[in-house]
Amino acid sequence: MSHKHHTEYGKASYYANKYQGRKTASGQRFDQNKPTAAHRTLPFGSKVKVTNLVNSKSVVVTVNDRGPFTKGRVIDLSRSAFSAIGNTASGVLKVKVETLN
Repeated sequence: MSHKHHTEYGKASYYANKYQGRKTASGQRFDQNKPTAAHRTLPFGSKVKVTNLVNSKSVVVTVNDRGPFTKGRVIDLSRSAFSAIGNTASGVLKVKVETLN
């Protein structure tokens, strides 16, 4: 399945601390401090640019897990990636997601 250039809009959330150190769907251990993300369909290893639609800040993350499984959410970010583009106190951000590879 090829995702030549994939762009979508929706909501981003971030992983709860309880997932720190757990295995992701790709087999890697989850690390809140690494720029990683969960996406339902993009291949593991995909580089994705996530842009906060409110402040235009963006971060590049690598997909290494599946999810999010909450309606309306398009991507789950590690805490460090989320905080690079928004305030974790908000919990959810409106974002644009674009594949880079």
